[in-house]
Amino acid sequence: QVQLVESGGGLVQPGGSLRLSCAASGSFFSLYDMGWYRQAPGNQRELVATITSSDSPIYTDSVKGRFTISRDNAKNMVYLQMNSLEPKDTAVYYCNAKRPWDPSGGSWGQGTQVTVSL
Repeated sequence: QVQLVESGGGLVQPGGSLRLSCAASGSFFSLYDMGWYRQAPGNQRELVATITSSDSPIYTDSVKGRFTISRDNAKNMVYLQMNSLEPKDTAVYYCNAKRPWDPSGGSWGQGTQVTVSL
């Protein structure tokens, strides 16, 4: 069990950058697979990027080359560096923590709003 709090969202112009942070509170953070998901109004929540406990990242096709997920186990933090932002990236971004063997959906943060617009 881990509690997650996202931060770093906001309003940014197309082509701009944001860095999202996810602070985790709980034991054995380094054993969790971590992920960033996003949900736009009227859409399903979709995976953006994941990073395993062994530090292997996976990205959805639409963000490859633009976003970078990373983790700092010593600080119980996960980050999502978002560059070359586009209006289609507008969504609420959620942090997720899940044990590899956990059949449930794991733990979720409250979300942080990212709006890409002029």
